[in-house]
Amino acid sequence: MLEEEMTVGPKGQVVIPKAMRKALKIHPGSKVVFKLEDNRAIVEKQGMDSVAIFERIACSGKNVKNISPHEYENELANRSRAE
Repeated sequence: MLEEEMTVGPKGQVVIPKAMRKALKIHPGSKVVFKLEDNRAIVEKQGMDSVAIFERIACSGKNVKNISPHEYENELANRSRAE
């Protein structure tokens, strides 16, 4: 079990100790969930959001609105010839 004492800063912030970040694979930008259970505060790494990942991938690709109908038809024709 890992245990480390940290000090709460003036804004109520606490740094997650490096050993715990490493064990949970928490990096800058990672999401964590705080839970209050009895007199304990629990910090968990948030599960992967597959929808958000696919949405980000889709948004980074070529915009469908910018593809001319002929370019789409040519692509389909090229694919059918390749099969």
